[in-house]
Amino acid sequence: MNKYVFIILMSIHFGSFGQQKVFKGDPDNAFKVARDLAFNKQRKQAQDSLLLILTKYPDYHDIRSFLASTYSWDGHYKKAKEAFNYVLKKSPDRLDTWEAAIKNELWSGAPYSALEMVKKALTHFPKNSEILYLKASAEDASNNPEEALATIKTILKNDSKHEKAIAYKASLTTKLSLNTIGLKASVDLYSQVFDPMQFYLIKYARATKYGSIHAKINFNRRFQSNGVQFEVDMYPRIVNGLYAYLNFGVANSFLFPDVRYGAELYKSLPKSFEASLGFRALKFSSTTIIYTGSIGWYQKNNYWAFRAYVTPGEPKASKSGTLSFRKYRRDANNYFSVDVGAGFSPEENRFNFGGNEDAIINLQSQKFNLGYYFSSKNNHNLWGVQTGIAHQEISFNPGTYFWIYSFSLSWDLLFK
Repeated sequence: MNKYVFIILMSIHFGSFGQQKVFKGDPDNAFKVARDLAFNKQRKQAQDSLLLILTKYPDYHDIRSFLASTYSWDGHYKKAKEAFNYVLKKSPDRLDTWEAAIKNELWSGAPYSALEMVKKALTHFPKNSEILYLKASAEDASNNPEEALATIKTILKNDSKHEKAIAYKASLTTKLSLNTIGLKASVDLYSQVFDPMQFYLIKYARATKYGSIHAKINFNRRFQSNGVQFEVDMYPRIVNGLYAYLNFGVANSFLFPDVRYGAELYKSLPKSFEASLGFRALKFSSTTIIYTGSIGWYQKNNYWAFRAYVTPGEPKASKSGTLSFRKYRRDANNYFSVDVGAGFSPEENRFNFGGNEDAIINLQSQKFNLGYYFSSKNNHNLWGVQTGIAHQEISFNPGTYFWIYSFSLSWDLLFK
């Protein structure tokens, strides 16, 4: 008989027991059918069947524990907890039930309750790696990442190849590394007109409970001249799902704006989307305001984003944009990136503006960049390699283009 036909027939068969007070039938076969129903998106029918079996076999703990799990999957955490507690009170030596019960507390947003259950579970299963892993999860969820890391180290001391613990240790190490120093060096090689241009950056970043702060020193050698810019970036958290970007920079060289500043709001949206809206201001001989916005989408290990810039002006506004793609590997520090764009970007310092800001902002260009970013095993050291090519209109000879070949290396060190 076809499996799904069998499931439907058995579902109807169990439904006929709706008016009876006690189950009649083979509990093992009925349990198997109920499991099939649960895993085939017929959870309500499965739960009704399981409850019916329990009217005659109240201490069939596999059935009650599975029933509790289905409640937990559906978000009925209180009902799940009651069923788990019933089983564990009568049979506290059930490891699988302890694990499912602790997960139920974590999923319900009750990490302190999960920790209480962990303590009881460890009296029956001392040093059990899976229970300890859930203990670390509860400690992390209750804002004690240091204790979580200590627990993970205990797991790895007894089982050095525990894959989940290894990955969690790296994640916690990154989370606890509140300070970052970084270096970046890049060079632009031109097909004609200009000598190579060099860019260097040194930064210090600090993560706080209010958001992160980045202090940067940018050094450029362009047009046979040297220039330094001092910048501060801040990413304050406002409320859950809403944060901001604030920027301020100063310089005393024509290679940079005298003053630059900007602000942007980022908002998380349903379906793993994120949107932002803000502006950048560049002050040379006059101040140019550039409006910007982005839309991003997280899809499993992929991230897509489009950012646009609009600069009001006469006879018409200048527009530019960049489409970006990232393919993440084990975490946010390990990914491959591709960027394709056209038009002027205020994030790049390649021009001698010299009071000619309006003309430069309207220059035509196209770019293509590839990047690869990776970290050490302990996530303390982060490296990045990027290469790109741009087809750029010449500022003093509109309509004429040259090629720019870019290469850059970056290194960040994370520490407590």
